[in-house]
Amino acid sequence: MISMFSDLLEMANEQTAPQRLLFLFAATDESNKSKKREDKKGTITPTMVVDKLPSELTDFPALVKEADSINKEWNFVFIASLSGDHNTAPTSEHAEPFLDTMTNDVTIGKNINRYVVFDRQENPIELSAS
Repeated sequence: MISMFSDLLEMANEQTAPQRLLFLFAATDESNKSKKREDKKGTITPTMVVDKLPSELTDFPALVKEADSINKEWNFVFIASLSGDHNTAPTSEHAEPFLDTMTNDVTIGKNINRYVVFDRQENPIELSAS
């Protein structure tokens, strides 16, 4: 499991094919207030999506600051990577259907374990659909 955003950026930059990173920011609503982290239950609602080249990112605090300048109503960020070909990174237009898939996955709780997820403090999050 990737434990730091910098690890993710490093991995994206090390790939043989250029990458475009896909971000889905989501708000949470806990349905139980369990003190145990593994017992928490609730819903996750997508609030915004964006795609970026790894070179457009510096660190996690900068990503949080940029996201908050658009919408502060998020608790988690789901991240995926999209590979390019022939030394060309995918375009934002190419990323759109994949962002739609991410939104659908998070909304219905399908395939969410295939995404890297961080909370606002850059803590890695493991989620499971119930």
